[in-house]
Amino acid sequence: MAEEVYESDLINMVIGTHMSIAKGIVKTAENVVKMNADTMQIFSRNPRGSNYKDPTVKEAEEFQRIRREAGFGAILAHAPYTMNLASAKPEVYEFACTVIREDVTRMDRLGIENLVFHPGSHTGIGAEAGIQNIIAGLDQAITGKENITVLLETMSGKGTEIGWRFEELKAIRDGVSHPERIGICLDTCHVFAAGYDIVNSYEDVINEFDAVIGLEYLKVIHLNDSKNQLGSHKDRHENIGFGNIGFNALLKVLNDKRFEQIPKILETPYVSVSKLESYPPYKEEIEMLKKQTFNENLKEEVIKNHMD
Repeated sequence: MAEEVYESDLINMVIGTHMSIAKGIVKTAENVVKMNADTMQIFSRNPRGSNYKDPTVKEAEEFQRIRREAGFGAILAHAPYTMNLASAKPEVYEFACTVIREDVTRMDRLGIENLVFHPGSHTGIGAEAGIQNIIAGLDQAITGKENITVLLETMSGKGTEIGWRFEELKAIRDGVSHPERIGICLDTCHVFAAGYDIVNSYEDVINEFDAVIGLEYLKVIHLNDSKNQLGSHKDRHENIGFGNIGFNALLKVLNDKRFEQIPKILETPYVSVSKLESYPPYKEEIEMLKKQTFNENLKEEVIKNHMD
C-alpha cells in the first residue's frame, strides 16, 4: 500500500517542459538551462508526420556536455501522435511499427533515457485485439539490449483509446518479451479526464496504480492541468492552476517524495494574445511551481515578458 508522504519543503525537484528542437538540440539544451529547468522533453521526429533529422555527432556530444554540466535529470522523447500501434489497418500498423523501431534505436543512440508514446486506438476491433497489436509492435522494436526505456502514456479514454485504465497498461507490459524495458508515463490531465480523481482522492488513485501496475514502473509524470471536468474523456490541457485539477492538487503530485527523482514535464498550452500570436508559459510556470505559490497573474506576465 502506498504511503502518504507529500510535503511542501522540497529539497530536490526534477522539472522541465516540452521543448522544440527546430533550432537544434544544442540550442534547446541551452534554453532549458536559461529557464532554470532540470530536464526536458522533445519530439523524436515530426509529431504530425514521419520526417526526422538526427543531430550530428558533434551536436550530440555538445548536447550531452551541457546536460551533464547542468545536472539534468532523465530526458524524455515523445513519439509522433500519428502512429497507432493498436490499428488493424495494415498500412497504419506498419507505419507505427517502423516509427517505434527506428525511434527506439535513434533516441537510445542519442543517450535519451525514455521514449514515451500514446498506446493507440483500436478503432473498432476491441481493446483486447488492440493490446495484442501493441505488444507485437513493441516486440519487433525492442531487443532488450537497449539502455532506453519505452513508456506507455496514461490516456484520457477519448474514442477507442487504449491505456485509459491502469489494467490495460499492465496487460501491455505483462505481454511483451522485454518488460524490463517498459515503463509508464502518468499524465495528470489524462488520468483526471479518464475518471481518476487526483483532486479529492489522490492517495486512492496512487494506491490503485501501485496495486495494478506498481509504482516502481512509473518513470515520468506529465504535469498538466485540465480544461475539462473529471471523467470527461477529453484530452485538453490547461495551464498550471487554471484548470479543473487546480494548483494545490498538482503541487501535491509535484511534492510527493515517492516521485522526487521522477521527471515532471509540463505540456501546458501557449498563452494567446490573438489567434495568430501566442507565447510559451514554461519559464513562468516552472518559477511558480518552484516558489510553491499560485500566481493568478501568470498569463499576463507571460505576455508582458515576451513583448518587452
